[in-house]
Amino acid sequence: MQILVEDIGQGDITTAIIVPKQLVAEAELITKEDGVAAGIEEITILAETLGLTVTNLVDDGEKIENNQVILKIRGDARTILTAERTILNILSRMSGIATLTNRLVEKLGKHKLNLKIAATRKTAPGLLYFDKKAVLLGGGDPHRLHLDDMIMIKDNHIRVVGSIQKAVRRARERAPFSKKIEVEVTSVGEALKAAEAGADIIMLDNFTLKQIKETVKELKNKGFYGKIPLEASGGIKAEKILDYATTQVDFLSLGELTHSTKALNMSLEVKKTWKTKK
Repeated sequence: MQILVEDIGQGDITTAIIVPKQLVAEAELITKEDGVAAGIEEITILAETLGLTVTNLVDDGEKIENNQVILKIRGDARTILTAERTILNILSRMSGIATLTNRLVEKLGKHKLNLKIAATRKTAPGLLYFDKKAVLLGGGDPHRLHLDDMIMIKDNHIRVVGSIQKAVRRARERAPFSKKIEVEVTSVGEALKAAEAGADIIMLDNFTLKQIKETVKELKNKGFYGKIPLEASGGIKAEKILDYATTQVDFLSLGELTHSTKALNMSLEVKKTWKTKK
């Protein structure tokens, strides 16, 4: 509801002034391009909380086409008009994220590449839940939802603690047994140190394609490859996905999925109105 409050402010002055009370409306939410639906569940909850009735014509994660009616909303006309932009913002953003994720997942599938597309924590403030769920609906991996999901030892942690070995040792001694330890590395040498220290997952941060291949080769030589999952992250663009996918890593994390997503174009159109009996 906070998202709705943020948009309304002190009230929808336009609707309050020109739209009569006791007016009921029926509206349709229509897509303007092909994609994957996401946010249907959230919008249904929001609308029903406001006393509106929603008829869903598609489910979350379902493919949708240009000019398709994906849901209908019925109820107080003032309420529908006031909530219109919030409804569209949530649906179009989530569907845009799900669509891009799904296209990348399908692209890998067509080339029979068996690895996961994952999100990062580069989401819009306040929208982490929506962004991560959209990635999941698109067929991707949401990665960490919160900082307490796993132990992620990054470059600044290593600088503060002193070394990869020391950081992993402390984590192993103090962490709950259920928490995996991932280490972010910036070189082939650091990847080997992380593997030797006992990391559960190794993140290759901002590695070039050449560096990733060198790292995979060294880990194979040392007997670590296949035993420790490898995640490539940092600067990976959607158009280069196949290049990275053939380097034999297990996960590709793209901040692009959420930090600069293109919203799926949609519109909400009122189809009819009628007055209620007093």
